[in-house]
Amino acid sequence: MKRVLFLCTGNSCRSQMAEAIVNARMGAEWQAVSAGTKPAGYVHPKALEALAEIGIQHEGRSKLADEFKGQDFDLVVTVCDSAAEECPVWLGKGKKLHHSFPDPAKTDDINDFRAVRDDIEKIMLALLKEA
Repeated sequence: MKRVLFLCTGNSCRSQMAEAIVNARMGAEWQAVSAGTKPAGYVHPKALEALAEIGIQHEGRSKLADEFKGQDFDLVVTVCDSAAEECPVWLGKGKKLHHSFPDPAKTDDINDFRAVRDDIEKIMLALLKEA
């Protein structure tokens, strides 16, 4: 099974949604985890609500990227510009990619969470199918 790590700053919205979507939609081929460079310490309730709307019940927790140091991944994806700048080098094995998504927590509007969720689902699932 292939492994992917999604990195973000707070690990409360975008990387959590990516983790949940990949595990729900591609769990037979990929194991996804997520972490943050400065974890918020919680998963945003509207991220969980947006996931639930598409049938995904996520039980994630906000984690520090250091938790995964020394682990090998087939792919490491930064999903925000800040994480890409703070983690320019992932010291483990695996291909590194960057795809920035807007932070829905900045507006706290459920429609922004839905839009980011839908973009993550479309873009990340296509990316992993090719990997």
